[in-house]
Amino acid sequence: MEKRKWRARNKSDLIIEVWEQLDCESVGAHELETIQQEVRDRFGDGAVDSPAAIARLLAEEGAVLRHPEVLDFDTEWRQKLYTGFPAELDFSSLSAAAASMASLETWRKESEEQRCVTRSQLLHEFLADAAAELLFKSSSQTSTRRQQTESKEIRQWLSVWKQTQDLFPDWLELRVGSSEFRALFPDFERSS
Repeated sequence: MEKRKWRARNKSDLIIEVWEQLDCESVGAHELETIQQEVRDRFGDGAVDSPAAIARLLAEEGAVLRHPEVLDFDTEWRQKLYTGFPAELDFSSLSAAAASMASLETWRKESEEQRCVTRSQLLHEFLADAAAELLFKSSSQTSTRRQQTESKEIRQWLSVWKQTQDLFPDWLELRVGSSEFRALFPDFERSS
């Protein structure tokens, strides 16, 4: 698509405007990729939505979707984002969570070095889901007292990480060495 000056002032309006300019009968991978590129050019990497999210918006506007193509493109797009994403993340225990936090920190730094805002957003979404799961576990009557206490602790870790990512490794060292933590979890052994 030739470079042009878009009238849209926000991302949603730009998506619709680009779609209308494409003047296509249906929307699939090519159209979604073109729209993503225009959004990226106008608003930056961090503004780029998933193909599925763009397709939903366009469907609400009356676009006919080539569903298999949209799903395949969305899957491919997400797989590219997840490249290098720590697959072994586990927040089911303190030891597993400590190891997972180290993996997340490595992945976060790589994402920053690559200036990949979308990967950072993906990481924040993943951790928000993990925190919600931990909240459920910490208040569930089917969880043991130990599981509830660990879940609350791990949620605190995620909260601190979200607020102070660069300081988190040092904070965690201080936290697990504190008398309060040792009283709560006297058998905690951090794997290296």
